[in-house]
Amino acid sequence: MYKILALWAIPRSTSTAFEWMMRQRGDFNCLHEPFGEAWYQGENPMWPRFKKGDKSTPGLSLESTWADIKARANKGPVFIKDFPHYINHIWNADFLSHFTHAFLIRDPAKTISSMYNKWPDFEELEVGFPEQRALFDLFPALNGKSPSVIDSDDLLENPDAIVSAFCNSVGIPFLPKAMSWKAGKDPSAHSWWDGGSFHANLAQSTGLKPQIRRYVDIADTPERVQRVHMRMKPHYEHLYQHRIKEVPY
Repeated sequence: MYKILALWAIPRSTSTAFEWMMRQRGDFNCLHEPFGEAWYQGENPMWPRFKKGDKSTPGLSLESTWADIKARANKGPVFIKDFPHYINHIWNADFLSHFTHAFLIRDPAKTISSMYNKWPDFEELEVGFPEQRALFDLFPALNGKSPSVIDSDDLLENPDAIVSAFCNSVGIPFLPKAMSWKAGKDPSAHSWWDGGSFHANLAQSTGLKPQIRRYVDIADTPERVQRVHMRMKPHYEHLYQHRIKEVPY
C-alpha cells in the first residue's frame, strides 16, 4: 500500500486551500473530506441537524469510504483532508496506523464566526476542536511522538516556509510549482457539499500568497457563539503549542 497522507483539520480553517495546493503537486490522489461526505450525506447520516428529506446516499458509509481510500492507496499515494469529529467513534490503533498524520488548526474566533456566517444554526458538534485535540493526543501514546501541526495564520503569513516545513515533516518533497494556480476553477468538481459554495473565494484565488495577519473580534456575535468560542479556545491553544515554526526552505 502506498502512503495515505491525512490532514486532520476543523471547518473554516483554510483547509481546502491547502488541499488545492496538494492537488497542484500531481503526485497524490487527493480526496476532499471523504469521511465527511458519509457523515453528512451517507446512507445513515450522522450530523446533528439532519432531518427527513435531506440528502442521503444508499451504500455510502464510513466503512465503505475507508474501503475506497485503501483501494486507491493500493494504486498510488493518497492525500485526504478531513475532520476528526466525523470518525472519532471508529479510530483505533490499527486504523490510525495506515496514515501519515498532520494537523491544521485555526484561531476559533475565526472558524466559529465563519461557521456562524455560513450556518447560523450550526451545532457545537460540527465545530470539531475537542475531537481534533483528542486525536492529536493519542499519538504520543501510540508511537511516542506527535504529528506536525500547521497553524492557519502562520500558513497564510508565510506559505512557502510553512508548506516546506510540512513537507519535510511528512517525508515528501516541497514543490514550489504547487503554490500557485489559475483562478476560476470550479469548486464543485471536488466538493460534495452544495456545489462548492463554501469555497467561492478559493475559486477566485491564484495560490497560497503571503497575507497580513488579521484578527477577529467576536464581541458582537450572539452569546451562543461566544460561549462556543470560550469552550473551543483551550483545545486550539493546546495544539498551538506544537505548531510548526518557520524554517528555511
